[in-house]
Amino acid sequence: MPQPSFAKLVSRLELTVPLIGFYDTIDTEPFKPLIKPAPGARPCMFCFYKQWLIGKTLHIAADSVCGGAGYWLLGQTQISREEFVRFLVDEEGLKISYRLMNQWLDSSRRYKPEHLNLFIGPLKESQYEYLKTVTFYVNPDQLSALILGAQYQSSPSDPPAVIAPFGSTCMQILPLFNDFDLPQAIIGATDIAMRRYLPDNILSLSVTKAMFEKLCALDEQSFLYKQFWNRLVKARRHSQYMDLISGS
Repeated sequence: MPQPSFAKLVSRLELTVPLIGFYDTIDTEPFKPLIKPAPGARPCMFCFYKQWLIGKTLHIAADSVCGGAGYWLLGQTQISREEFVRFLVDEEGLKISYRLMNQWLDSSRRYKPEHLNLFIGPLKESQYEYLKTVTFYVNPDQLSALILGAQYQSSPSDPPAVIAPFGSTCMQILPLFNDFDLPQAIIGATDIAMRRYLPDNILSLSVTKAMFEKLCALDEQSFLYKQFWNRLVKARRHSQYMDLISGS
């Protein structure tokens, strides 16, 4: 299936940040220009957010991302389980006890790459076959609309269309999805370890391809073209105008 057009969705939501894709693929050529971190640096992958905005793509490898991303995305372990738990609990205070952190680690699956290369960066239409998830970086209004859109076709008997599980943001864009074939979305960028790399009014919504296709299919019958959304957009524009003329 070809990549669906997202032009109308971007226009109606007034998105200014490019949509970011996570790819598990064979070839590197379509993703150039690539971001190449300094050897051994192992930075947080989200420190490259601004480079994604100008068209660059991060090639995810053991020496190009931090230990957490290496663990969750590549299945590689640089420290012992005991050290990992101690760091998350004692140094970062993310769970109240070792017991709870171990339970969470036991219940959380790591991603298993299907091909040689993992990439994160701007969408590549020619590589839709290898796309795993799409991430929208959005303000609260846009996030609200996307959450509503994700639930637009969802019935009470369906699996949850939108979830907000505990985990790092690199988990929220990939391994926290239990089934990539389901239309589902994860509210992300709630990881305080990486938020310093984003503008303070930005969160994210990562979606499977099935959900991406549903969002791109939102048409004139949906809320995006009705009065609630139109009134919100109008109110924000009025507020921005008042701020401008008041000099604040």
